[in-house]
Amino acid sequence: MTAPNTKASRHYVLAAGGTGGHLIPAFALATELERRGHHVALITDKRGAEIPGKPDFLPAHVLPAGRFGKNPLSWFKGAKAVIEGRNMALRLFESFAPSAVVGFGGYPALPALLASTSAEIPSLVHEQNAVLGRVNRLLAGRVQAIATAYPEIARLKPKHADKVHLIGNPVRAEVLALREEEFPPFTEDGLLKVLVTGGSQGARVLSEIVPDGLAMLQPALRQRLQVTQQCRPEDLDAVRERYRNHDIPAELGTYFEDMAARLAEAHLFIGRAGASTIAELTAVGRPAILIPLPIATDDHQAANTRELAKAGGARMIRQGGFTPKELAKQIQALAQRPQTLATAAHASWNCGRPKAVKDLADLVESFGGAEMMDVIKVGANNARGASQGVPAGQALRQAQDARIAREASE
Repeated sequence: MTAPNTKASRHYVLAAGGTGGHLIPAFALATELERRGHHVALITDKRGAEIPGKPDFLPAHVLPAGRFGKNPLSWFKGAKAVIEGRNMALRLFESFAPSAVVGFGGYPALPALLASTSAEIPSLVHEQNAVLGRVNRLLAGRVQAIATAYPEIARLKPKHADKVHLIGNPVRAEVLALREEEFPPFTEDGLLKVLVTGGSQGARVLSEIVPDGLAMLQPALRQRLQVTQQCRPEDLDAVRERYRNHDIPAELGTYFEDMAARLAEAHLFIGRAGASTIAELTAVGRPAILIPLPIATDDHQAANTRELAKAGGARMIRQGGFTPKELAKQIQALAQRPQTLATAAHASWNCGRPKAVKDLADLVESFGGAEMMDVIKVGANNARGASQGVPAGQALRQAQDARIAREASE
């Protein structure tokens, strides 16, 4: 039986870009805060408001955020949208009265975090990757805390180091539930179960390389393969034909609803190095061969592999060197002996941070006024100053917000 919540009920706003990488940890935090008796609202863009997996209790507010392309002519329009979004967020704060605002990166988080500074509401950011993202970099000097997923974070200025809290990346409950299960038995003559995914949209390079790489394994290992691979719809027929020609049993699909169960059965993962992917691999303890997305901003997927590869839980192959021969070489090195694969699985498990969502919720709860002040709301004027509009220094803060919006375009 869950112990009753003895803390005062508070309001929190979460702000995140409209991709799964930003929203998965935001949804996990929202669920934990709601479980603790708090009220939570989400600020995102239209794509984020419609993404699958959003908790039913979580209202989503779509605000203009601005997009800053390479064309300088778009920068003024983008900055204008950011300021408009900030003003809309301020109006939301007047009625919702948040104790803190939590940003998860992406341009849709920028207006809400600018508004939190203007309204003198505490704010913090969560960085999912091993490189501090652009929006989080812009706001690092304004927020009260920076929650990170890795012990080493690139693009973080030394002067902000005292704000850092190593938290990890929250993962889905069904994945976290697998953490205490044993690594599936892998013997000298047993099946080698391989799981291949390339993110929500799949990855064509995996469809082109993985079947041929598996076919180059030594016969004794190749004959024991059992493959599950996610593919793009347009690649399915070609990949199915490749596996058929290589006489390798493979289950293919564009999306697997039971991904947690498939991860539980897998001996080896092959795929991209997104933050959520690595968080789930390390939560469960699965060895991996990771091929970072080469166009990822600041090469952050390669940086994401650093901790896991150093620990011995993964091998990283740059896409430029990702050939069937190299893939076969790395698989052979990992799976030639059962103990090697089991050791890599244990190294991966040791990199997991299973308390990430709890630790993040604890950090968020540390912000706000006295608990009695949080529960006694006498009209809108007790909104921690937010209801009074932008506090003193409005012109200065608006100028600072405009500067940050300009910097986002550079």
